[in-house]
Amino acid sequence: MDNRPQWGTRAGFILAAVGSAVGLGNIWRFPATAYENGGGAFFIPYLFALLTAGIPLLVMEFTIGHKYRGSAPMSLGRLSKGSEWIGWWQVAISFVISTYYAVIIAWAMSYSVFSFNLTWGEDTGGFLFGEYLQLAETPGQFGGIVPGVFIPLVLVWAVTLGVLFAGVKKGIEVANKIFIPALVILFGIIVIRALTLEGAAAGLDAFFKPDWSKIGDGKVWVAAYGQIFFSLSIAFAIMITYSSYLPKKSDITNNAFITGFSNSAFELLAGIGVFSALGFMAAQQGVPVSEVVKAGVGLAFVVFPQIINEFPALNGLFGFLFFGSLVLAGLSSLISIVETFVAGVQEKFNISRTKAVMFGGGLSALISIVFATKGGLYFLDSADYFINQFGVALAGLFEVIAIAWFAKELKNLQSHANSMSDIQLGAWWRICLSVITPVVLGYMMFDNLRTNLTTEYEGYPREFIFTWGWTVAIGAILVGVLFTMKKKANENSLSASSNKGVSQ
Repeated sequence: MDNRPQWGTRAGFILAAVGSAVGLGNIWRFPATAYENGGGAFFIPYLFALLTAGIPLLVMEFTIGHKYRGSAPMSLGRLSKGSEWIGWWQVAISFVISTYYAVIIAWAMSYSVFSFNLTWGEDTGGFLFGEYLQLAETPGQFGGIVPGVFIPLVLVWAVTLGVLFAGVKKGIEVANKIFIPALVILFGIIVIRALTLEGAAAGLDAFFKPDWSKIGDGKVWVAAYGQIFFSLSIAFAIMITYSSYLPKKSDITNNAFITGFSNSAFELLAGIGVFSALGFMAAQQGVPVSEVVKAGVGLAFVVFPQIINEFPALNGLFGFLFFGSLVLAGLSSLISIVETFVAGVQEKFNISRTKAVMFGGGLSALISIVFATKGGLYFLDSADYFINQFGVALAGLFEVIAIAWFAKELKNLQSHANSMSDIQLGAWWRICLSVITPVVLGYMMFDNLRTNLTTEYEGYPREFIFTWGWTVAIGAILVGVLFTMKKKANENSLSASSNKGVSQ
């Protein structure tokens, strides 16, 4: 425990934590989520969710990592003997996410090059699905590797694994000190330019105009909690792992507030930039803003290339800045995701960091090739949906219940955090984690199960959904249990050997 690597500076840790939280979802998920759930009115449930779930969960995970000084499985195992499997479950979730997240970064890397010559042409959707991804006709078909995706994917993994080989202080910390300021500068330039475009005001009006009737809708509040939960990298095993590298004297609560509000500030910046650009596109096409709003892959790789085509000048430069921002946001998050299972494997098998990166990161890189095939988008879409809905959110629910209800460790964690922090935690913190968060996450799980057991996601064939959706989500749980059982088997073996020695 005393030889554990540490962050060089407090700023290094905060930048790494913010880098993990600020990812692709901040840019392509939050703006549309806010718009669809009441516009300006959405910020009330969003802020409430940040203060009652986001920051309390960040404080809890920062405290667990700092107090127990280990990867997520080891820290949760030290906190409560019955909780280690939850840590391995979270590590397995991160592993799955890393395999396809790297591919999306590879797309963004390709598009940053395409920007200079506007290679995507006028039919941006046709280019993405046809010429670039060479999308298979039927979900479930592999259809061979797509060179245009595979080559940048190799570069993505070369950067990610190179940073991880260098270690916590010289690798992750240095990388985030470069990536995060660069991301803010690049995206800041995009936002400033977008604000000067014709129609930007209409776009911002659509984004910020409050629809107060939505405030009374329970689904809007659930959407706010969902956005906060998925955005802050909670229950990915990331924040526990990162905080385990903190020095013994660290202001835990303050770090959590800075991380939480920094992430939200970038989401707000992304919303301003995206909707200014969407307002410009709507003005060019002579349609309402509502007709051009999209989220996810469609926003980033279909709508934004269309917007860039319409730019009055310097199209290629601003295309490069946008997709370069996606690359930087993605890389900082991918590094944190892979670090969770590198740390877990290193502790589990007592091997060097180099070997852990080679085995853990190398295996993830190999599996990611599946998503670089012609059928990759289908596999990615299904795996992403189910591992998030029935992996991340469910693992978070189990984590909170295990700590708050069964282990009853919230008071001990509160005492540890308060002994280190300027901002003191009170009963509100325990109430948020023991009541509010479990109730909201529990409802989310119930609603997700009801929806997905009665309808097929995106109309995909049932067999495909089972293989690439449910199996992936359930498999992560089984991996968590199996890794925990392996340790118990080793302990039983050692115990038996010890008893045999005593009897002799």
